[in-house]
Amino acid sequence: MTQEYNVLRAMTQDGAARILIINSTEMVNTAIRYHNTAPTATAALGRVMTGAALMGTMLKEKNSRLTLKFKGDGIAGSIIAVSDYMGNTKGYIQNPDADLPLKPNGKLDVGGIVGQGDLCVIRDEGVGDPQSGFSQIVTGEIAEDICAYYVQSEQVPTVCSLGVLVDTDLSCRAAGGILIQLLPFADEETVAKIEKNLPLMSNVSGLIDSGMTNEDILARVMQGIEYDIFDEFPAEYRCDCSRDRILEALSCFSDKELDETFAKDNKIEVCCHFCDSKYYFTREEIEANRQN
Repeated sequence: MTQEYNVLRAMTQDGAARILIINSTEMVNTAIRYHNTAPTATAALGRVMTGAALMGTMLKEKNSRLTLKFKGDGIAGSIIAVSDYMGNTKGYIQNPDADLPLKPNGKLDVGGIVGQGDLCVIRDEGVGDPQSGFSQIVTGEIAEDICAYYVQSEQVPTVCSLGVLVDTDLSCRAAGGILIQLLPFADEETVAKIEKNLPLMSNVSGLIDSGMTNEDILARVMQGIEYDIFDEFPAEYRCDCSRDRILEALSCFSDKELDETFAKDNKIEVCCHFCDSKYYFTREEIEANRQN
């Protein structure tokens, strides 16, 4: 991807709200190359990844990770995105071929392929046990579900807009997201202005496709509200799988599990769901690693 700063974090000057904006176009295109997704699957996975990237930038520690998982009963199956402190994200959709006819309004039917089910957010701060939160999928359109999660599970008023524009060649033409979260003791006048500007948050992928920068979008959604840009930085599709990490995981298998794994061959292939990297292991090297 280009090294432009595609993530922006800002705050209203009165401390009422924080604003996060990302242009995730290149991130989504990388996911398309890895997973060869159908148009509606691209939109669903792209929205989940974009949402996870925004949520990840609110983590407190640099070695923290956030997992956002949608497990609906639609044809998409499970959709998972994992983000770090800087918004770098990887994603996976169980059925990359999931697709449905366009809705009557001409939009991709993301909610249709996601269906009803559960949303799970897991925060791993690198120390102690990971913390999990759950809520029910409300619409399957992703942004609304993330807002509902924050209200139901964390009691934090949040508004979110996510968009993925799929081009005729099945690439991602534009993708991005906006997340605004009210902070404790938010000034009611500022809250009212934010609510008035909510319609300006819609069609974020269209705003990006029109050439608007993150700063342009921030100025649009914060009309009439004074704010300061906190920082800007790059985020990309990034898979952190490695042979050593997978070897450590395999070394935790019991003897019975190893017997079942190597029942037909002394060599196995492990493929990463997120980047399609393939790793090969023998039983001997796994057992040798267990002894170290």
